Amino acid sequence: MANRKELAPSSTVAGAGDGAGAGDDGVMELRQYTLHPRRRDALIELFDREFVETQEELGMRVIGQFRDLDHPDRFVWLRGFADMGTRRRGLEAFYGGPVWAAHRGAANATMLDSGNVLLLRPAWPGAAGVLRSGARACKGASCIPGGLIALTIFHLHEAAGTALLAWCRQRMVATLAEGGALRQAWYVTEASANDFPRLPVREGEPVLVSLAVFSGGADLERFQRSGRWSTEVAPALSKWLSKPPLAHRLVPTARSALHA
Repeated sequence: MANRKELAPSSTVAGAGDGAGAGDDGVMELRQYTLHPRRRDALIELFDREFVETQEELGMRVIGQFRDLDHPDRFVWLRGFADMGTRRRGLEAFYGGPVWAAHRGAANATMLDSGNVLLLRPAWPGAAGVLRSGARACKGASCIPGGLIALTIFHLHEAAGTALLAWCRQRMVATLAEGGALRQAWYVTEASANDFPRLPVREGEPVLVSLAVFSGGADLERFQRSGRWSTEVAPALSKWLSKPPLAHRLVPTARSALHA
């Protein structure tokens, strides 16, 4: 699936057409932060302690927080919203509120770059509802939950259309499920303009994004070694891609709601 590692997303998802379905967040941010060397654990401790419930109280959803296994100074997290209006109101309230004011200095001190952000929506109704099934540990938890999340970003020549999404649901979803993914979710670029410019996003980049939850690294490696993705998916998928896919192996933090 990618030059770095062949990854892909889990179980089949229902629904037809485009947009959010029951249980889906209508909009999601995929946020990848590049941090100063050896500062990731400091940010994670602060984030898990101060920035989870305080955002959700304002109508946002912290879907998951992760260490990138292949990049020791990268922190990845996912934030969901009911729709773009809810996103704007939630961001205005949080970043204009007392919690961020109290802790922004400490958070920003860990970061080199926080602008690697994709604004996404579910690729079809039900394509992301499975991400609501996780349980989050209480504040102060230190035990890392099980599982490995395979995140793959497919850069496209143009916005994902009917043909690509139909083929994705028929072939890509099935290959991942048969390859051991426990759950999976699929997203495409949200075309709406970013109406909270204080937090920039990467615009004009059509993508298809997959999240696959595996029980652990061994299961993901077994799937990669099988060669099923490279033989059954990659050749036909290539016509839609503008560059090689980017694949990431993500380990949940202690308080991530997305895990195996």
